Amino acid sequence: MNSIFDIIGPVMIGPSSSHTAGAARLGKMARCIFRSTPKKVDLTLYGSFAKTYKGHGTDRALIGGLLGYKEDDTNIRIAHDLAKKEGMEYSFIESPLDVGHPNVVRFDMYDDHNRYMTVIGRSLGGGQIMITEVDGNDMSITGDEFTLVVFHEDRPGAISLISQALSESDINIATMRVFRKGKHKDAVMVITTDSVVNPITVQFMRECPGIQDVMTFEAL
Repeated sequence: MNSIFDIIGPVMIGPSSSHTAGAARLGKMARCIFRSTPKKVDLTLYGSFAKTYKGHGTDRALIGGLLGYKEDDTNIRIAHDLAKKEGMEYSFIESPLDVGHPNVVRFDMYDDHNRYMTVIGRSLGGGQIMITEVDGNDMSITGDEFTLVVFHEDRPGAISLISQALSESDINIATMRVFRKGKHKDAVMVITTDSVVNPITVQFMRECPGIQDVMTFEAL
């Protein structure tokens, strides 16, 4: 069964659920992954995003999301002015490359201390999104559920360590996917849970052998 939101789309600042609402959610998720508003960001647009981003307000939506605004916030309409007030520098790059999906954006983000991170995502339609890559690591984050992302070494016991920590915190795993660059190389666990993972458990995970970093996300 489809919900009414699947048919008419999400509550949003228009005009397009794919190019505006989805773009705002992509920007907000990139900001969450970066853990702050970037001081500088280069946004590379692919496919339909690159061709129509000005007319559909995709540029304002992406910037608004990076500033922390949801897709239904009227501040998206003045996102360019708000970014200027906050001192956030940005540039849009129109790429001619075919990356296999019509609505793709790459965020290259920097903070005041020149910390750098790249996030790639796509707008799936109806306001739905998917983050497909973070710093060269393949993954799948939709922002629709409580999500735990664990960057780790590909080694025996890493998965059981994390699942045990969640079990002991009475956190139920809904789904789990593991992405790795190669045998015994960097890997990423993307876990959706039925409830938020508490900060104490997250910190415990970060201190476990072979764990490089842990991120948590609530539903957007």
